[in-house]
Amino acid sequence: MNNGVGIVAKNKIATQLLEAKLIDEATLAKAEEIQKQKGGSLGQALVQAGGLDEPTYTAFLSKLHNLPLVDLEKVDIQLDCIDLIPAEVANKFQVLPINRKGRVLTIAMANPGNIFAIDDIKFITGLDVQPAVAGEMAIKKSIDKFYATSDSLASIMEGIEDDIELVEESDDEDITVQDGQNAPVVKLVNTLLAEAVKMGASDIHIEAYEKNMRVRYRMDGILQEVMEPPIKLRNAIISRLKIMSELDIAERRIPQDGRIKLKIGDKKVDLRVSTLPCIFGEKVVMRILDKSNLNLDLADFGMEEKAKDDIYDAIASPFGMVLVTGPTGSGKTTTLYSCLAKLNKPDLNIMTAEDPVEYNIDGINQVQVRERVGLTFAAALKAFLRQDPNIVMVGEIRDLETGGIATKAALTGHLVLSTLHTNDAPSTINRMIDMGIEPFLVASSTVLIMAQRLVRRICKNCKEEVPVSSEAKQDLGLPPEAKAFKGKGCDKCSGTGYSGRQGLYEVMPITPPLRELILDRASTSEIRHKAVEEGMCTLRDDGLIKVAKGITTVEEVLRETAVAD
Repeated sequence: MNNGVGIVAKNKIATQLLEAKLIDEATLAKAEEIQKQKGGSLGQALVQAGGLDEPTYTAFLSKLHNLPLVDLEKVDIQLDCIDLIPAEVANKFQVLPINRKGRVLTIAMANPGNIFAIDDIKFITGLDVQPAVAGEMAIKKSIDKFYATSDSLASIMEGIEDDIELVEESDDEDITVQDGQNAPVVKLVNTLLAEAVKMGASDIHIEAYEKNMRVRYRMDGILQEVMEPPIKLRNAIISRLKIMSELDIAERRIPQDGRIKLKIGDKKVDLRVSTLPCIFGEKVVMRILDKSNLNLDLADFGMEEKAKDDIYDAIASPFGMVLVTGPTGSGKTTTLYSCLAKLNKPDLNIMTAEDPVEYNIDGINQVQVRERVGLTFAAALKAFLRQDPNIVMVGEIRDLETGGIATKAALTGHLVLSTLHTNDAPSTINRMIDMGIEPFLVASSTVLIMAQRLVRRICKNCKEEVPVSSEAKQDLGLPPEAKAFKGKGCDKCSGTGYSGRQGLYEVMPITPPLRELILDRASTSEIRHKAVEEGMCTLRDDGLIKVAKGITTVEEVLRETAVAD
């Protein structure tokens, strides 16, 4: 019966097209031959035959079925509707849910005469279905966009399970190598990496549990699950990634670190790969280093004017130490690279010790720290001082030895840039003293300390004002006239309401009064109060400025910052 209805509908459409003189018999015959060979719809076959273009055919269908015509590029699609129709159903019937009002779900259809599709969607959703007409290619493009990762990865998974045999922990290396080079697995891993880069993810997490696996992407700082490969693919996927990053695929008992270099389209991308043995298999985390997304202009960081001027003054110093603090993933390295990029001139010798080297910068001598062979931060820093440097960057001050050498280098005519893991700028002082560095060395060597965080930006496409009570404004420290905004969620931000990230900065120049406090071993609270008195903007205050400017939300600022004591 289904086929009969399809033939009747097709014949009806063909007859109507002929009667409307949109096509002729020769074009129809050619289209039917294309359809016979390649399959697909009559409309697409007619377009391929050169008989008419898709907009004309779509407009014809709209008129024929007396249904509205929708432009998927312009229509505002409700993202919470996407989950109502599974990806496989959307692909099967070439439909896309657009919006829902009460019990009525509006769907865009390439073939609005397919009553079976409408009945199936009614059954799946439990809603009344209102069809609208859209072009087949536009629907395919939208399906790829809105069901992007889950759908494209799901299609890769088809048939893979039958091709891969479970490799037990006791299997030898040769089988594991062969497993990691299996063509479907290679395709799956390549797609995982390409999708992550395309979507702008910063990290990929691949995790194995007792009965399942999952893959997550970190988007704008938040982890989102994108697929669940079958558990039997665990070893094949891990082996493939180890082969790509030149790790020991037979070693599953200890953590390993590697690197993958890829070219995806026109982009050259580096991935830092880290493996960690867990009880049900190794976890792999990959940090995506996409140089095309790297902005090294401090002027574009969204800093307040005083903070930016303080940093420019600090890095213009001929000697001294500039420290950037914050948790992992807060953008410390990017800030240091931006400082180096501003300082990078032919008459200066700039040297860096990094673990790992994230981006290569022309004109700067970058050294990869290798703890296993004795090339530690301290060892690299000692070697640098025999290389006639003007500016030195140390990836991180982790211990007294590194901190001591960095401090002495800053006092002997070198500009030293480095990072620490502390919560804010004032607490960095006591962290260094706790390491064992004498207060007089800290006071005399340190020029500026900056703490930073990253918060998500409100999506400009769906930004809207939200009411904030006067009591909440008072509690937060927002002025009475301040406005607050949020993103309601749209197709451009995948329904999150956020797009991109913005830095929050707490910049503390070490002034003579602060040096006196450091020498007196003052508490973090005393140092903070003096710095604020001198004009320092705390992380929380900088966040609230960004809220008032409509850059981020109150929730993001509260999530990333604390109230100063």
